[in-house]
Amino acid sequence: MCGRYTLTVTLEELLVRYMIGETMVPFHRPKYNVAPSQQVLSIIHDGQANRLGELKWGLVPPWADDPKIGFQMLNARSETAASKPAFQTPLRRKRCLIPADGFYEWKTTATGKQPMRITLKSRALFSMAGLYETWLSPDGTKINSCTILTTTPNELVAPIHDRMPVILRPEDEHLWLDRTVMDTAMLMPLLVPYQASELEAYPVSAAVGSVRNDEPSLIEPFDAGEQLELW
Repeated sequence: MCGRYTLTVTLEELLVRYMIGETMVPFHRPKYNVAPSQQVLSIIHDGQANRLGELKWGLVPPWADDPKIGFQMLNARSETAASKPAFQTPLRRKRCLIPADGFYEWKTTATGKQPMRITLKSRALFSMAGLYETWLSPDGTKINSCTILTTTPNELVAPIHDRMPVILRPEDEHLWLDRTVMDTAMLMPLLVPYQASELEAYPVSAAVGSVRNDEPSLIEPFDAGEQLELW
């Protein structure tokens, strides 16, 4: 699954990258440990232009009795999303981009779990394929939420984890966001492992395991031979 990621750029960099003229998002600071249930930045297309907004990470379907179901829907398997009640409709009509510049996975080693950060070799921003929904409670409370699609790992990620987020190629982002495209067969070719040769992975501090930690030191390469005080 994809359960933690980073977005360490400025709001201005996001607006330029996704060709967004203006946004209602008042403020964004670099995030070094984005975690489930947090409000995360996402991009949708309103039919005329890209829009940047916030969604709660953990999709809550409109028919859900309890919004806590979102904790079970942080990710959607791309291979089966079209047949799952929670993901069928958003896959056809409510697709979004989740911008990131790295994601974390934990690798099993002889000494325990070692967190790894996976990035583009260029360290550029990339877009994870997401789905979103709106849930409305009987008392009128509204939750706009999202999930991140996952796929089988490429050769780089496979020794670390058995899943990885779907990272879209920049040239495929427009198709993914196109609300007129409702034929999921047209989208399936996009939901494949990203090319391993364009990614790299490196170990980081175990401090990333706590959602309370969110600081630049989390993305620095970690020397396992060093002693580290976590908290």
